[in-house]
Amino acid sequence: MVQELEIEFKNILTEAEYHNLLSAFSISPEQVNMQENFYFDTPSFALKEIGCALRIREKNAGYTLTLKQPVEKGLLETHQTLSNEEAKSMLDGASLIEGQITDIIRDLSIDPLEITFFGSLQTKRAEVKYKQGLLVLDASYYLNHQDFEVEYEVTDEKIGHARFLELLSTHSIPVRKTENKIRRFYNRKKQILLGENSNENRF
Repeated sequence: MVQELEIEFKNILTEAEYHNLLSAFSISPEQVNMQENFYFDTPSFALKEIGCALRIREKNAGYTLTLKQPVEKGLLETHQTLSNEEAKSMLDGASLIEGQITDIIRDLSIDPLEITFFGSLQTKRAEVKYKQGLLVLDASYYLNHQDFEVEYEVTDEKIGHARFLELLSTHSIPVRKTENKIRRFYNRKKQILLGENSNENRF
């Protein structure tokens, strides 16, 4: 098990703003990598209701199970490496793999046996160092929907926030209220369940 504190700022982008930032930071197509997240929760969204998120991420032919929990500043991420067989069994409907993450979920008064696979989100991701932080540009596709965002991962919340706002201002990008990917994913899933339709774009 590995744990780390994540402090990041994010802002939804238009497609034009996304491509402008790729150009501004001279990011070539070769620097853009594809990754896929697989999201889990209970049928009643018990994790979401307490601000947590559970995912498997496939990256570089490996799988990592990650639980995100809100803390005073940022999110606490707990990572658990999965074998290909363990990851695929969970995606095929098997129970959550036993380990530190199931222990934490039990401590949250949630039954790990209720955890179920909800769906996947694919992201084209580009990363570049920026003023002692990591700037991330994402184009994400999920549930027949596409969106774009910029993230800034930092170690100092106050300084990082000021630099992020400066970046947006420099590139004439308005500050937009931005939920994290899993909340956007779940909001989209609820739209589909309610039978709502919208115009979509694909990669």
